[in-house]
Amino acid sequence: MELTGAQILLESLKQEGVKHIFGFPGGAVIDIYDELPKHQIEHFLVRHEQGAVHAADGYARSTGKVGVCLVTSGPGATNTVTGIATAYMDSIPVVIFTGQVPTALIGNDAFQEVDIVGITRPCTKHNYLVKDVRDLARTIKEAFYIASTGRPGPVLVDLPKDVMQARTEFKYPKTISLRSYNPNYTPNKKQVKKAARLISKAEKPLIYSGGGVISSHAGEIMTRLARRFSLPVTSTLMGLGAFPGNDPLWLGMLGMHGTYAANMAVNNSDVLISMGARFDDRVTGKVSTFAPRARIIHIDIDPTSIRKNVNVHIPIVSDCLNALKALEEELEELEGINWEEKHSNWVRTVKGWREEHPVKYETGETGRIKPQYVMEQIYELTRGEAIICTEVGQNQMWAAQFYKYHSPRTWLSSGGLGTMGYGFPAAIGAQVANPDKLVIDIAGDGSIQMNIQEMATAVCYKLPVKIIILNNSYLGMVRQWQELFYNKNYCATCLDTAPDFVKLAEAYGAEGYLVEKTEDVVPVLTKVFASPKTCIVDVRVEPEENVYPMVPAGASLTEMLLV
Repeated sequence: MELTGAQILLESLKQEGVKHIFGFPGGAVIDIYDELPKHQIEHFLVRHEQGAVHAADGYARSTGKVGVCLVTSGPGATNTVTGIATAYMDSIPVVIFTGQVPTALIGNDAFQEVDIVGITRPCTKHNYLVKDVRDLARTIKEAFYIASTGRPGPVLVDLPKDVMQARTEFKYPKTISLRSYNPNYTPNKKQVKKAARLISKAEKPLIYSGGGVISSHAGEIMTRLARRFSLPVTSTLMGLGAFPGNDPLWLGMLGMHGTYAANMAVNNSDVLISMGARFDDRVTGKVSTFAPRARIIHIDIDPTSIRKNVNVHIPIVSDCLNALKALEEELEELEGINWEEKHSNWVRTVKGWREEHPVKYETGETGRIKPQYVMEQIYELTRGEAIICTEVGQNQMWAAQFYKYHSPRTWLSSGGLGTMGYGFPAAIGAQVANPDKLVIDIAGDGSIQMNIQEMATAVCYKLPVKIIILNNSYLGMVRQWQELFYNKNYCATCLDTAPDFVKLAEAYGAEGYLVEKTEDVVPVLTKVFASPKTCIVDVRVEPEENVYPMVPAGASLTEMLLV
């Protein structure tokens, strides 16, 4: 039986197990939307196409599944670019379907025509322009395969309108094989043996984990390996949640706003075991002084990430899960080593750093609410069981520092691109995927206004997302840099014309709360977390509060500014 391209698309999504998509209609995709009600796929109408990609991204991060979004051609397609780049930088599996003008009009500057394949080539793992309906099913299969395998990432499929209207026999491939794309999932045994021997000789070993540990579902085995062989653990911003935040071996996040213990441990370690991390500049600080005493083991499925930024002594190209399984077996075969005793001095040293210099803040005498206190109370009230999404800036760093993440996929934040406006639509996607979980967006009064229109989406679909705005009336992180390095020249960072967020919430049909006193924080949060509705909590915090520790740009990790 022959189907139209629109029908083939939706049948293909069904074959891939897709149950939810996020989108915004338009003329180029109207045939798809005409078919959509006939299929058991729930569509969530966002209010801006950037929100659709972020929602699909949040869906993917919180589940490990591929997130899907659908938008029209021209401005609909270009509005997705920031969301695509966000997913690309953080290696998130998303498939983006964009409408396109009919194939005969491509290149003619037709109404709402844009070369979205060309535009997104630098920020997609791969992309396609489908020119023949007979290629559509195979292309969709390839798109999902590429997005979800190897180092995950976004894949865009551009769909001309005439292809959606054309007919052909529907045959969906059961498997896919691409000659030019064969990610390596199995570690080299010799390299694993070398790594095990190096770890066995180490006096000051340290695990440095990244988002790849979460992507490969390797958090459990990494935790077991760390405990079994007494290996302290630090992680990147993207790696939070892979290792329990209340474990005695946990040092916290490293890098520009990392903990004193984590940064000192990196500087003093003799073997650094990197897992699924890419040595980003926000992590390394001054590269020439990064881990100066350590021999580095780097496990990553993407061979282009190895030795890209730092010299590596033992590279292991592999999926993190398989590499850690092999490494655990090799370490267990080494006899006569009392691992706890061998590393006791080192564990005691890093514990001392953690106790002497915890992540802290001054309570002050102004009577104003401290944003760090708000995060501590959110953790206490949720017991670390909520899904925390963030915007970008100071709010993001306080959420990373003062909330303990015990499980993978409970921390959703834009790491690589640093996208303001990410958190709220990502929270919508996470709430759709996890209807029984408490989903919280930690926001700043600047970031939340980037995609505030998605309040309509959350309210329309009765999604009980909670938005906690740490409102300091500034673009806080930029203001902090201006204070510390630009003589307090607060140019274009004061947000003294912010809206009344309580009235704004009510205008959308949500609940809104204003908190101006420290003693009101817990009662209001308690009420909000129990509410079945979308809620905004406007918390007026100390305006010029800074994020510490902080490593200035170009400095080494040991040159931290502390409270």
